[in-house]
Amino acid sequence: MSVHFLEAAGPEGVRIYAIGDVHGRLDLLARMHDLIAAEIERDRPADWRVIHLGDFVDRGPESAGVLDLLARRATEEPRFLSVVGNHDLGFLDFLAVPEPDGLFMNHGGVETARSYGVSLDARDPVALASGWTALEAAVPASHRAFLAGLPYSLSFGDFFFCHAGIRPGIPLSDQSRDDLVWIRQAFHHTGELHPKVIVHGHTPNAEPEILANRVNVDTAAWQTGRLTALVIEGVEKRILQAVARA
Repeated sequence: MSVHFLEAAGPEGVRIYAIGDVHGRLDLLARMHDLIAAEIERDRPADWRVIHLGDFVDRGPESAGVLDLLARRATEEPRFLSVVGNHDLGFLDFLAVPEPDGLFMNHGGVETARSYGVSLDARDPVALASGWTALEAAVPASHRAFLAGLPYSLSFGDFFFCHAGIRPGIPLSDQSRDDLVWIRQAFHHTGELHPKVIVHGHTPNAEPEILANRVNVDTAAWQTGRLTALVIEGVEKRILQAVARA
């Protein structure tokens, strides 16, 4: 059994907002939450969910603020949901073992550390060790617990939400964690329909990518100043964007 985007429907009576990669853009995430709150107040849907699709840290300037906001939202309102991204896992990995040539140090972790008031320098082992000690002390337990407790996927109605995508031909319940946060080519290059429409981020595009079998809402917010969400209500779907102020 498979489903096409045009026929796919969310659960009856539930509006869903699925938000793409944030990468430290607290300004855009806060603006997106404000837009969503205004719509919910205006339209009064029977129920709703806000799903964040991972990669909350690295590259952008305010990763610490992003995690603080998301951890607080998750505590205050259980309808705010998130799945984990590869950069989020890379952050946890670095806090456990300060690898100088891993994902975190090579792809935006310096900016994440800076958001906690810590400088990191991979060129000097002594300086890196000192920076790691400072970062390990600076990251609140609430941020670690939030990231460590995140699921790798969520499913609502005819939609399956994850960070990167799925391995085609494998049941959704049997997808590997590695694929859910890392896969690209094998997922992107298939036109076959899946048991559900896959809503994901991970691979930045200039515009949201809406295909028969998947929707990619990663619009490189940290660079473009545009954070994108897919809104699902029954069979109706639309795009919502938070745009940086000039």
